[in-house]
Amino acid sequence: TGLLPVCFGEATKFSSILLGANKTYEATLKLGFLSTTGDAEGEISQVAATVPNPAFSECEQAINSFIGDIQQVPPMYSALKHQGKPLYAYARNGEVITRPARKVTIYGIQIQSLLGNELRLSIQCGTGTYIRTLAEDIGKALGCGGAYLISLRRTSIDCFQASRAHTLSALEEMNA
Repeated sequence: TGLLPVCFGEATKFSSILLGANKTYEATLKLGFLSTTGDAEGEISQVAATVPNPAFSECEQAINSFIGDIQQVPPMYSALKHQGKPLYAYARNGEVITRPARKVTIYGIQIQSLLGNELRLSIQCGTGTYIRTLAEDIGKALGCGGAYLISLRRTSIDCFQASRAHTLSALEEMNA
């Protein structure tokens, strides 16, 4: 959920700038479990022998290792193309394509809350970052075997903030 910029008329000329802009997300991770899609839509499996309950300080330490330029392997459930076909099409057929790691930048991660094995984060990142993959990698770094996203909300794109956005219904009511 969250912010989705919509460009009209002459503003469409600038839409490509938004694609490469930095973004901020609020993400809630379920530690100790994996999902085939990286989120609640996929098949969920428990990977930790017991449901993890990490300490706040452990989470801080693990998260700090992801700040800066990191290498990230894009998920199979993504729109990236392989031989002209999106990866998610292969994934839906049960095929796994080897994907090279890419450099992405994480500018900051703050812990919003930690309740049992649910870790809520605010993440500031550069373009091309897959938060689903970051969640799984954070879960592994915590020794939980992985994690998946139970919620994800984009709260900003560059200078545009979700708190200042309009809903679609509010846009429909506006005078052209």
